[in-house]
Amino acid sequence: MSRIELKDLRKEFGNTVAVNDLNLTIEDGEFIVLVGPSGCGKTTTLRMIAGFEDPTSGQIELDGKIVNDLEPRDRDLGMVFQSHALFPHKNVADNIVFGLRMQNVGKEEQLKKLHEVSELVRISHLLTKMPGQCSGGESQRIALARTLVTEPSNFLLDEPLSSLDAKLRRELRAECDRLHAELQKTFVYVTHDQEEAMTLADRIVVMDLGEIVQMGSPIDIYSDPVSYFVADFFGNPAMNLIEGEFFKEGDGIEFRSDSFNVSVPASYNNMTPGKGTFGIRPENVNVSSSKGDGSRKIGLVEPLGKDTLLYFETTATRPFVAIVDGTESYSAGEPVELTFPDENMFLFDSNGDRIRS
Repeated sequence: MSRIELKDLRKEFGNTVAVNDLNLTIEDGEFIVLVGPSGCGKTTTLRMIAGFEDPTSGQIELDGKIVNDLEPRDRDLGMVFQSHALFPHKNVADNIVFGLRMQNVGKEEQLKKLHEVSELVRISHLLTKMPGQCSGGESQRIALARTLVTEPSNFLLDEPLSSLDAKLRRELRAECDRLHAELQKTFVYVTHDQEEAMTLADRIVVMDLGEIVQMGSPIDIYSDPVSYFVADFFGNPAMNLIEGEFFKEGDGIEFRSDSFNVSVPASYNNMTPGKGTFGIRPENVNVSSSKGDGSRKIGLVEPLGKDTLLYFETTATRPFVAIVDGTESYSAGEPVELTFPDENMFLFDSNGDRIRS
């Protein structure tokens, strides 16, 4: 068993509350991703679990045992940092087995584990090289191997891929996923990259201002955001979010803004009119040819192969985006009609909270 429980966990730095009475249970073998913008408290939470930061209040439990006062080395946790932190004067093999030497593991056992873990992360051909001779992706694999070789019960990863280019990030994301499946250990992964969170997590924990704002599976977070913040954070391209006002219109509700007027589904007829935000994801916008009064001119066409992005100018701070099939032909300046399926609309009140039908 390797269960992590955080109970009313709080961390203050002077007058700043970095983590605000956080409660979270991470089950044995789960891949949890803590995600959010810079300063949301995700890394501070991870560092408290690891023992590198002392909580101001609250409890950290590993398998039911309170570990607040335990040193990091006594928590049976493996930490992979954003920086690789390899010893430049030691070769790859010596870097990997350094932790085993500190534990006084015999040389024969060191050698056995070295070859096991180097094969697992596919770096057997690098063992005699020096860190300076290795690429960024290779260095990150070495850092993973150095943590894996000590066989911790839980793995804590603090933005381990953020310094790599996009292609390497994709490759090592798949590698992290494979390692989790093979090892069946608990992974707690911190990132500000929503794509990493969606790809890797069994469960995503979305944080903002030191608090958990939503938890759930990747598909739940994407398809059922509880707030404007979560809706805006997940999705590439981001959800179209248009600020305006909801009005009573006969027996129904209409959303009006400088950019769009939209009839709200009848299931929202009992909502309270007032200022708010209308949202729809780019892939849910229906685009059809039109020369009528309701047509809009395409501002920019961005072909991506399988899909094409169509951009429309609005009074919002960013363009309104629609995703269409890459085989369809559109050009800038072409008039089209945009419609929004009722089941794909998202409505938010003036505080940014989701309005439910």
